[in-house]
Amino acid sequence: HLLRLLGLFAPLPGPVLERLASNLRPQKAPEGDVIIRQGDAGDRMFVIADGEVEVSIDGRLVGGLGPGDFFGEIALLRNVPRTATVSAVRNTELFALRRGLFLEAVTGHPQSYEAAEQVVLQRFTRDEE
Repeated sequence: HLLRLLGLFAPLPGPVLERLASNLRPQKAPEGDVIIRQGDAGDRMFVIADGEVEVSIDGRLVGGLGPGDFFGEIALLRNVPRTATVSAVRNTELFALRRGLFLEAVTGHPQSYEAAEQVVLQRFTRDEE
């Protein structure tokens, strides 16, 4: 259900969503925990089930995310190091999806890939403000 609510996964057919959902791995991030660090290699993307995170670039806070939001996709789609640091503002429950499964699903479906690219462009535009 959580995946279907995300714009980049919404266009995917049911069987693909089911495969992704069965491969999500739950993860907990206590308050203050760094989930991903800018400059590190990216091997998964994350969906927030509960809690809140803050996003910073070069030590500058650029935004926050909460339940139903996701992060970590830029490093996977662009094959670059993490572009931001994401830390838990309060205890946060996440689901992680490995790089290979994410890329297979998103790049294999044009509508999903287009939605993912739009998210990347929006985030780069927001971060430059």
